[in-house]
Amino acid sequence: MDEQTIRQRISTQRDFFATGATLPLSFRLKQLEQLKLALKRHEQDLYTALKADLGKSRMESYMCEIGLTLSELTWMQKHLPKLMRCKTVPTPLAHFAAKSFQSPFPYGTVLIMSPWNYPVLLTLEPLIDALAAGNTVILKPSAYAPASLAMIKEIIETTFPADYISVIEGGRTENQALLRQKFDKIFFTGSKAVGKEVLRHAAENLTPVTLELGGKSPCIVDSTAKIPLAARRIVFGKFLNCGQTCVAPDYILCHHSVRQKLVAAIRHEIQIQFGESPLLNPDYGKIINAKHFQRLSELLDPEKIVCGGNTDAATLRIEPTVMADVTWEDAVMEEEIFGPLIPILTYDTLEEVIRTVESHPHPLALYFFSEDKTAQKKLLRSCRFGGGCINDTVIHLATSSMPFGGIGESGMGSYHGKTGFESFSHFRSIVD
Repeated sequence: MDEQTIRQRISTQRDFFATGATLPLSFRLKQLEQLKLALKRHEQDLYTALKADLGKSRMESYMCEIGLTLSELTWMQKHLPKLMRCKTVPTPLAHFAAKSFQSPFPYGTVLIMSPWNYPVLLTLEPLIDALAAGNTVILKPSAYAPASLAMIKEIIETTFPADYISVIEGGRTENQALLRQKFDKIFFTGSKAVGKEVLRHAAENLTPVTLELGGKSPCIVDSTAKIPLAARRIVFGKFLNCGQTCVAPDYILCHHSVRQKLVAAIRHEIQIQFGESPLLNPDYGKIINAKHFQRLSELLDPEKIVCGGNTDAATLRIEPTVMADVTWEDAVMEEEIFGPLIPILTYDTLEEVIRTVESHPHPLALYFFSEDKTAQKKLLRSCRFGGGCINDTVIHLATSSMPFGGIGESGMGSYHGKTGFESFSHFRSIVD
């Protein structure tokens, strides 16, 4: 799509927003219900698309994409009347006889740019929040997941007019054209490198931005941890979507006394969850494209692999792989892995763990497996990260009741539920 057409679509959305049509509660609830009906109507098509793009099984597609999207929709429908109300706040004595309140109002026309790893969830969840807040939306899904993009485009275009929601196809050229336009809010999910470009362009127009990025999220296992449970939950969280999850455990920091036991337990869990030959398991996903497959293959160090390591270039699959005796000088520790490789490093003291985590960019997630309540409190008190779990992985993002977002290089701003509505709203402070 050329830049002139993009500019025209933004203009028609601004005109539609100016009519005030998106402001009433009844309108917003109606649009959310239409989206829900469209998703249910095309549910099987979405399963097919996710299988084509990422090799996701039906169960994984529902659990991690369609089900979570419908959950956010239902939550927003239930709570939207309360979220839209003006909130009365105390009035200073100097303003006697007046009343003070906060009034939420939509930003206007917003841009949502989504990634390829969860193409349905990470496109539609922020869309739900933006529509609930009363905005018009330009959607830019990733071109790396073409089947999902085509399905999302069909759902949106057969359900909503383009002056309300519009899907822009294309790659880098279209991304650059969009970022040259002026929006009232930009919501971006993706890599840190592209996030910097988004922020740089947004600064030209002083456009508010939410950035959902990533980073090397640590998974810490101390000597008190229940090793079989830790292994089960680490394997689930790490190798979900073939490791292509922004909050997946990127590496394990394991107390030296339980390292061998943890490696054995993880190897056992991989076999239980994915079978003797994961590359032949039809429910095990695949790497998104040949470029990323090659990048991940180059991170495999045969001398440090203690489990897995086999690859299949024809199907873009890499076995769940564990690497031990890894150091920060190894290639696998230089950047976010974003694939089915889990390196294991060891430590001696909790203070060493805290120094390690705090000396690197603040991660999007942190996981701590420990039965020591004092250690849990000390770690939470000492480390900066987006969100995480004690004795589990990844599930903290699967709720509309808590905000999800990063800190520092892992992102800025958050969404989900109430926070999602607030992310796409400006709260006007008014004295009457």
